[in-house]
Amino acid sequence: MASQTGAGRTNQKQRTRTAILTAARELIDAGAEMTMPAIARAALVSEATAYRYFADLPSLISEALAGAWPSPEEALAPVADSADPVERIAFACEYLLRGILAKQGSVRAMIAATVTRPEAVAARPGIRFGLIDQALLPLEGTLGAADPDAFAQLKRGLAVVVSAEALFVLTDLCRLEADEAVASAVRTAVALTRAAVPPVA
Repeated sequence: MASQTGAGRTNQKQRTRTAILTAARELIDAGAEMTMPAIARAALVSEATAYRYFADLPSLISEALAGAWPSPEEALAPVADSADPVERIAFACEYLLRGILAKQGSVRAMIAATVTRPEAVAARPGIRFGLIDQALLPLEGTLGAADPDAFAQLKRGLAVVVSAEALFVLTDLCRLEADEAVASAVRTAVALTRAAVPPVA
């Protein structure tokens, strides 16, 4: 009887944890503001219960987002045959920023949490870096081989532009509409990449 009671308790804990994750994923998909109280309400549990299962909001969001983004190779499949890094980075930039717009409640929550608690940054998905690396594959044998420092600097520069932070600066501070903000960021990413591409002999 004791073992059955223990198994029942374990099953209940698993159901509660699953309910919290499901609620978080539904709020993420809706682009809703992400807070622990909001997730707890959606999961029909108390906020204290949510915190018993997840230490903080970043760890909950990170787990809820697991598998939500395809791999960089899958994301860039439409430009897989292109050897033009400019075309590839334009696609990667737009792909990422459109995805951020669709999930911006969770992205904003993660940024806020990791700005105030830098030690939590490990919980934040680093989607941009894989996309940038994949987009710049055609440059690895040229710029990457000839000038590794310039190649590294290009990647750092693109990490600033191909990012949620850049998107929110454009929408929140520059007051651009979403489509205008995406287009502006893509133009900047393209300009950075084009400037770094070695001229064709």
